[in-house]
Amino acid sequence: MSALPLVAIIGRANVGKSTLFNRLVQKRKAIVNNTPGVTRDRIYGQSDWLGHSFAVVDTGGVDVDGVNDIENQVVEQALLAQDEADVLLFVADKNLGLTPEDRKVVDRLRKSGKPFFFIVNKVDEVRHEQELTDFSAMGMDAIYPVSAEHGYGVADMLDKLVAVLPEVKETILSENTVRLAIVGRPNVGKSSLVNRLLDSSRCIVSDTPGTTRDAIDTMLKQGDKNFLLVDTAGIKRKGRTQQVLDKFSVIMALKAMDRCDIAVILVDVSEGITDQDATIAGYAFDRGRGCLFVVNKWDLARPLGATKNSIEEQIREKCKFLDFAPVVILSALSGYGVEKLFPQVELVFEEYKKNLSTGKLNDCIEKAIEKNPIPSYRGKFVKIQYITQIKSRPPTLKCFVNYPEGIHFSYKRYLTNSLRKTFGLSGTPVRLFFSGKKKK
Repeated sequence: MSALPLVAIIGRANVGKSTLFNRLVQKRKAIVNNTPGVTRDRIYGQSDWLGHSFAVVDTGGVDVDGVNDIENQVVEQALLAQDEADVLLFVADKNLGLTPEDRKVVDRLRKSGKPFFFIVNKVDEVRHEQELTDFSAMGMDAIYPVSAEHGYGVADMLDKLVAVLPEVKETILSENTVRLAIVGRPNVGKSSLVNRLLDSSRCIVSDTPGTTRDAIDTMLKQGDKNFLLVDTAGIKRKGRTQQVLDKFSVIMALKAMDRCDIAVILVDVSEGITDQDATIAGYAFDRGRGCLFVVNKWDLARPLGATKNSIEEQIREKCKFLDFAPVVILSALSGYGVEKLFPQVELVFEEYKKNLSTGKLNDCIEKAIEKNPIPSYRGKFVKIQYITQIKSRPPTLKCFVNYPEGIHFSYKRYLTNSLRKTFGLSGTPVRLFFSGKKKK
């Protein structure tokens, strides 16, 4: 399990960043909303070119907030991307030219020491390349004229880009080592919790190189249990605007989740669970990671009138898609409840890597169908012939059905809930697929 190299797209509004993002990740829409209970901007995706895979982040979509103008926010995003990304793509619009702010950003990025591509968008054909005099004055080694909308020049740019991607080396770990990432919004207490865990007298701590170019992960040993705390250091500098900071906090959470088994989603009790928390939780679910919520700063709960039941209800309401995830209450500052975290992580990990016998799976499904028969499909009888597990981490199951298209989403959810009642599977997503192949 390794993190993909990260490529950041930077530039002013309306220069075509989102169009280029969609071209690279081969998606027609920049907004994705396919998980019940969570809506999020699609700022992050995966691209594949010539056998190389890499993550792409679109830093666009920042609105003027009345404090900083849009140009300053672009500069700030560029600085954060400069810190966190492996390759930088600066996008300008052929028709708009360069602004003084663009020149500042380009100068900073060029001096960053990281691979940097200067892209001029909306160049639809060869003759338009003659109109790039303004951009040539920047003294760049190379300018890449492209049309993100039509694809002109994109392949040539990608050929050069994949050639400079950093090599990903993965650390080999023992089978039972739990890769753990503590993720969350800025200022929810990630660093405090990590420090509390590392300061524990019961922990044996050692650093190990991460699977990205600059990540340093931490190995913790408690008794006979090994935990690899996946690098979640994230943003190294303070963003000037909350929108920018929130966007990059999601990016860093994604980088950590790409390399973990279990995602600990940290929530601040003083703020409750926010849309941003739900966004991060949604990405953990999408990636099929084991999940648990940790409510931090519990020492502040009493003055706020918060109770364990009220905060758990809030989490369940905001993140319906993670109703199977346990909730741990603690205070990283005082140490209250911290001793409960690792035992809960162990329990989730056992469910996450669980293998279920085909016989018991089929017994469970048969009983579920007997209790609540499958609705007919276009007047035809729908029959599940058998079910089997095809992989773990998370448990992934395949059902062989005569009419797989006849299984409604609500009935799939019913079957998943039946599996949970029978087998537990606390804290882990369950992937349930339906195939039309008939049993021989």
